Amino acid sequence: MIEVEQSLMCHVPVMLRESIEWLRADAGGIFLDCTFGGGGHTEAILDANDGNFVYAIDRDPEAKARARELSVLRKNFVFYQTNFADSQFLKMPPLDGIIMDLGVSSFQLDSPDRGFSFKDHVILDMRMDNTIGITADEFLRTACERDLITAIRDYGEEEDWKKVVHLVVKNRKNPELRYSDTFAKMISRALSYKKRSKIHPATKTFQGIRIFINDELGSIERALPIMFDRLKAGGRLVVISFHSLEDRIIKRFFNKVAGKAVDRFDSEYQQNRISLANILTKKPICPTEGEIVNNDRSRSAKMRVLEKVLDCPDAKK
Repeated sequence: MIEVEQSLMCHVPVMLRESIEWLRADAGGIFLDCTFGGGGHTEAILDANDGNFVYAIDRDPEAKARARELSVLRKNFVFYQTNFADSQFLKMPPLDGIIMDLGVSSFQLDSPDRGFSFKDHVILDMRMDNTIGITADEFLRTACERDLITAIRDYGEEEDWKKVVHLVVKNRKNPELRYSDTFAKMISRALSYKKRSKIHPATKTFQGIRIFINDELGSIERALPIMFDRLKAGGRLVVISFHSLEDRIIKRFFNKVAGKAVDRFDSEYQQNRISLANILTKKPICPTEGEIVNNDRSRSAKMRVLEKVLDCPDAKK
């Protein structure tokens, strides 16, 4: 079993040990960390083998400063500030392994001014790159009802989406709608019967709005083919998701490149499919009970692993 050092990491990523083992980082190679965050995966990969080299990506401008600190200590490491969905033009050799740890990072959740948390009285922002795009505050005050429904019902999967959408539309000019803590309290009052749940009543709404304004699902759909193309024959793609819609996109893509039906509605003839990969996880890997106890944020995590096969077209070029 690979021993994972945690000395420099402020936040330990979900299923870190499992990630490093599935990447086979101890065997050495060139890797890509698509969501650098605090550098947890990057540092663990570098620790696994002295000969490892890691490229890292993150769209969050604040991650650049953390990457700069790590680069002082580790020379076999290059960081790019970009959305992984826009990374196709970055120059790097064929890779032995890629890790995608999706969703919002602990650094973003724990930074009061980023507006991701329910706890702080700050303007709702929720942008993963807080230099571009509209804030959650702007979205709530200007979005059409259709977009609100998409965010809250479809992306947030909130069962009582009608109450929340009505709440937003009715309170467009209410200052309480603009701040993380007061908006969360408004949702709690509207969904008061959910207060007994272990999950905060505003969780799904916040999640759906965040996914919408950051185009998270679209970014994943665009990024997966890019990442697969970057793998060398025998290279592995490890993806950790925290939302059922994310996991569905990943599962469909994995099935597609493995020459399987993407879902039960896929009627393509088997002889027309091309198998470019092997799915190494028949079912998604979930955190252990011990990890969930130590890190409540890990409870919804799912990991899937794919290996590019030796006889794929890319390997023959």
